[in-house]
Amino acid sequence: MSQSVNSKPSVKASRRQFIAAGALASVVLAEDAVWSQTKAPTANKPMLSLAGYAYDRVLGLVDGRVPVKGFQTNFDQADIYTLNANAMGGKQTWSVQEIGLHPYMLAYANDMFRDYALVPVFPLRMFRHRSIFIRTDRGIKTPADLRGKTVATPGYSQSSLTWIRGFLQHEYGVLPEDMKWIVTTKSSDQGAVSKNESVLPQDVPIVPGPAGQDESDLLRSGDVDAVFHALEPKAYIDGDPNVERLFGDYRKIERDYFTKTGIFPIMHAVAIRRDVVKRFPQLPVAVFNAYSQAKHLMYSNLQKQTAFMMSLPWAGKELEETLDLMGENFWPYGIKPNRKALEALFLYSFEQGLSKKQLTIEELFFPTTLELEEAKL
Repeated sequence: MSQSVNSKPSVKASRRQFIAAGALASVVLAEDAVWSQTKAPTANKPMLSLAGYAYDRVLGLVDGRVPVKGFQTNFDQADIYTLNANAMGGKQTWSVQEIGLHPYMLAYANDMFRDYALVPVFPLRMFRHRSIFIRTDRGIKTPADLRGKTVATPGYSQSSLTWIRGFLQHEYGVLPEDMKWIVTTKSSDQGAVSKNESVLPQDVPIVPGPAGQDESDLLRSGDVDAVFHALEPKAYIDGDPNVERLFGDYRKIERDYFTKTGIFPIMHAVAIRRDVVKRFPQLPVAVFNAYSQAKHLMYSNLQKQTAFMMSLPWAGKELEETLDLMGENFWPYGIKPNRKALEALFLYSFEQGLSKKQLTIEELFFPTTLELEEAKL
């Protein structure tokens, strides 16, 4: 009997400004589920429902140009708030899905969460020097000036915030306990902060934010000196004259950071339900290869589009400089090219008092994916 999957309704994506809404990859497998009335499974191939964002690097999966070997595919779209909640506290609708890397780490280390494991595919990664916003009237000119200041943030243990505190400590000598923290219960992008984005350490001065106020409200009113946030707070977007980035030329600072450390910070990974892999042991490798192939399509399209399809006048120059600095495969998958970044985040999480133990790559990733390498460009 052909296997089928239950088609779930799409989830409205959040207005996150640093990512385009869309559907990435995830898998739902259910032997007794009913597939969409408009699409029937092909004989001998199980249906896979994929969920996440439609980044350019996964569009080949979204539009069907790239298959997951051995499976048919369908795509749902969901924002990271929904994806995290679904996997770590919800219905676990998807068998393969994008997931916040650090929230997953905390669920694994602190809550014995074992329902999913990872494949070394990283749909979202971002340098985070750009994510520190300051009041211009508080004398903050350098990272050292953050000592003694009050910082607001939604979701203290988000991936982005853990990276920020990590580079402040290791590159500038500014420790989390050097600052006072206000953790808000809401974000100015209206996103919901999950349990595993709200883990708080001991021995760091942290208080909850006022009811009904987000991080942007506190920055605009002057109740805090700075905001650390993955997204641009609304006060900054609105052009408040008292709000600026700490690192004005963040592009240069971030490029210098990569040159020095070789780290391209990872925010999200791809997770697969362990019970599904028991039924389909080939799935982790098939998913890795499909994401890699989709990304290679992005590289090819990027080369073509910068010439005449993009509206940015110097997009081609930006691509050239990225290739010069980071190499042809500047968005790498696999353990080997990402080991340093992964182990840095494991260290930051543990030394910041968030993870109860310092995790290892071998714990979190499917064994069949540890030695996988991408095909050459």
